[in-house]
Amino acid sequence: MQSSESKIQQEIRLACSRGSTRLWRNNSGSLPNPKTGTYVQFGVGSPGGSDLIGYRKVTITPEMVGTEIAVFAAVEVKAAKGRATEQQKAFIEHIRNAGGLAGVARSVDEAKSILLN
Repeated sequence: MQSSESKIQQEIRLACSRGSTRLWRNNSGSLPNPKTGTYVQFGVGSPGGSDLIGYRKVTITPEMVGTEIAVFAAVEVKAAKGRATEQQKAFIEHIRNAGGLAGVARSVDEAKSILLN
């Protein structure tokens, strides 16, 4: 039996939010503004923001005297046959181009691979 996307997402969040890495669920979508009726989008990077966002703490080179910084991380979770949308792909590429860690994961091992690069 294959795992659902929400089950995989929970497994990744729990397994990968240890040590120097923290991940949170990035709820996203849109709801109507009750006063105006217009729709308001929510969620980091919405639309297309990854399911899990957070950071991995990194120790900088000796030139920066061992300073630790947080590197933004984004994991788009998909079930076995799930595919990232064009907006999700663009968000991942944007994070990577800015020096962050981002990718699509279908398992805890794939998420760990994204977060350790």
